[in-house]
Amino acid sequence: MRNHPATPAGQPASPSGGTPVPDEATEAPDAGRSAPVVAARGITKRFPGVVANSRVEFEVLPGEIHALLGENGAGKTTLCNVLTGLYRPEEGHVELDGAPCRFRSPRDAHEAGIFMVHQHFRLVRPLTVAENMILGWARGSRGMWFSPRRVEREVARVAEQFGMPIDPRAKIWQLSVGEQQRVEILKALYRRARILILDEPTTVLTPQEVKQLFTTLREMAAAGTSVVFISHKLPEVLAVSDRVTVLRAGKAVGTLRTADTDARSLARLMVGRDIVLTRREEAAKNHLGEIVLGLQDVSATGDLGTPALIGVSLGVRAGEILGVAGVAGNGQRELAEVVAGERPVTSGTVTIAGQRQRGAPWEAIDAGLGYVPEERMGVGIAPGMTIADNLILKSYREDGHGPILHAKQALQNAAESIERFDIIARGPKTLARELSGGNIQRLLLARELSGHPKVLVAASPTRGLDVAATDSVRRLLAQTASRGVGVLLISEDLDEILDLSDRIAVMYRGRVAGVVDRDDADKDRIGLLMAGVES
Repeated sequence: MRNHPATPAGQPASPSGGTPVPDEATEAPDAGRSAPVVAARGITKRFPGVVANSRVEFEVLPGEIHALLGENGAGKTTLCNVLTGLYRPEEGHVELDGAPCRFRSPRDAHEAGIFMVHQHFRLVRPLTVAENMILGWARGSRGMWFSPRRVEREVARVAEQFGMPIDPRAKIWQLSVGEQQRVEILKALYRRARILILDEPTTVLTPQEVKQLFTTLREMAAAGTSVVFISHKLPEVLAVSDRVTVLRAGKAVGTLRTADTDARSLARLMVGRDIVLTRREEAAKNHLGEIVLGLQDVSATGDLGTPALIGVSLGVRAGEILGVAGVAGNGQRELAEVVAGERPVTSGTVTIAGQRQRGAPWEAIDAGLGYVPEERMGVGIAPGMTIADNLILKSYREDGHGPILHAKQALQNAAESIERFDIIARGPKTLARELSGGNIQRLLLARELSGHPKVLVAASPTRGLDVAATDSVRRLLAQTASRGVGVLLISEDLDEILDLSDRIAVMYRGRVAGVVDRDDADKDRIGLLMAGVES
């Protein structure tokens, strides 16, 4: 448990969570506390048709971990982009050590010791880990005397120091999503961040990695480094932060001491109502249909040419949710890609609705596969295309006649999908990159479910989503299974796996370490399987 600074809260809820939280809670002033190391004073930032931040007040004290909460689109990332010089506000200013400052670019913020690890990675995929560390950072190359081997040794040392092992010579494209997140965090640590802003840092980390990250953050804070922790995972916020500020609709609605609040109260501040995450009632086994997705002794290699899947055999029945748990990098990504026809098998067979697959994505789609990949931007959707265009990416051959697309019909269908799946956007012509994370995920699900799939593969479907968006996606997955679709749910969120799955398969080093019925599942047993201790 952290020692929380003596910063009085505005109107904390009772520990039991039974006392309603007001719509806004403000923090009482405390003249005796330390001056903030960085602060936002009356920040207002507008985009066409949107006020992302409205007169936001936010400050971070030296050596504290300050959580920033809010729904997708509440303005958290925009505020931090202002703090790091990526955006310039229309009103207000940023203070550093009590003095007003103006960052002309992120480089100025970096020189001041402010770094941000973004939710969507800022890495150059063809370059190595070490090359990404010093890219655009003059002090890292020491002028013209750049030594790749020296940088690799320094990166390895920092990685070992903070318990985040990584191969400095590995290319970014060869790394898993979790490893890429690790590189982003290490890049800031390597550059000696004084103020570190983490945007959803745990979404692709395992429970063990999250625990190690929290240990690292506490050590950094104890040494005087300030941390801004953006997260949608309320238990993590309560576990690691000293204070928490909640944004809603672009406004700061409360700053509280973490010790004086709870998850229910914070969720209510975030969305204005109580949220209880959807749990799926267990499907009656005698109501499940035939096997709609089958894998028999499937093996496949990873990007580095080493075995990624070894003799995997699984079956998903119609109306069933089969959850796949495991530490990141144990074959879950390759499993999803094999089923989707994106990665060839070296041996074994994959069948979808009784049709044997030969490793072609279009063949899997035609057989009845819906696929939500773990990487939404660029893989799941085309960011530069409109909502309407993204929705017909897999169905234009059916909706059009030959090479001619019916634009009017596509726009009409998109408008219906926006309403049906509660996608918050200006309209069908809105570019996908302008959507929040939760709305991008709803767009993906709208496209995949509109094709009436027999099988849905959902890889990390709620990663990075706020509590309301998470519940929306969970509800869609449960409803999809109840309509007779077989769902393969791949997630590193054990609570999500336990809440939604009928059976749970655990991956360990490319193999299925065990399959557990929901009635027999608990975190301890799943954890042992994930560690390869029990089979």
